[in-house]
Amino acid sequence: MPIFYHPSYSALDLPESHRFPIRKYALIYDYITKELAENFHFITPTKATIEQIVSVHDANYASQFINGTLDSRAIRKIGFPWSPTLVERTLYSIGASIQGAEIALTTKLACQISGGYHHSYPNFGSGFCIFNDLVIAARHLIDTSQCEKVVILDLDVHQGDGSAVCAEKFDDIVTISMHCQQNFPARKQHSDYDFALEKHTTTPDYLNALQQCFLTILIEQPDIVLYNAGADIFTLDELGYFDICLTGVKQRDSAVINFCQQHELPLFTVSGGGYQRDVMNLVKVHQQLYLSMTNG
Repeated sequence: MPIFYHPSYSALDLPESHRFPIRKYALIYDYITKELAENFHFITPTKATIEQIVSVHDANYASQFINGTLDSRAIRKIGFPWSPTLVERTLYSIGASIQGAEIALTTKLACQISGGYHHSYPNFGSGFCIFNDLVIAARHLIDTSQCEKVVILDLDVHQGDGSAVCAEKFDDIVTISMHCQQNFPARKQHSDYDFALEKHTTTPDYLNALQQCFLTILIEQPDIVLYNAGADIFTLDELGYFDICLTGVKQRDSAVINFCQQHELPLFTVSGGGYQRDVMNLVKVHQQLYLSMTNG
């Protein structure tokens, strides 16, 4: 199946103490090429265009980020130091989500190793998210008449607050967020559907709640599902707060894939968040998504 990756995903030169596990993307790529190569066809994305980005984001914000003229406060809110490499990485990752979503309409299942920038708002970035790739991808599919309605299914442990705001003016983009109520962001936004679960939610309770997300998708009847498969629901995630075992992460991803296949819904997936200082252990959590795609 098609999978998008660009070497820039792990190319940022971040301080050793930086909270974001930038190495994970290259390590996921290495794992797939060594262990699951027969199941995936790698595609190198092209950069998203400014026209695609400003279909969702404020034009001044977009140009200031790309040109390196954002003020220091806005850069601190994003969480990455600005650099030309950050711009390149961002444009390739947004492009991968746009192109991957397009291909998924034909192949029925496609993915990219990065993506899931759900804390990005129309006119500012936050929480390591600069531009909102899944809302941009959804807007592109609809604006180019490739589909009429898109569901963004966000199962990262943190609410998709930016996605909720970016999509609120679009009736043809439906946002579903199932997240930890006590986690970041402190101030929640209003997705079309929010399923706020309590701290220390266990695997059985989580998987039961997931069924409500599926019922919501059936009600909305989209043409495609864009899925943020955050690895930070895992019990050992340092920014998580859920008690979901590794098997539970795989059960979640398998359930989403199987649901979409049973209902003939195209599915495009992104890796989303995940935070462990031991990046190899973090990669094992992200691996569950790709194992689910191969029924491994």
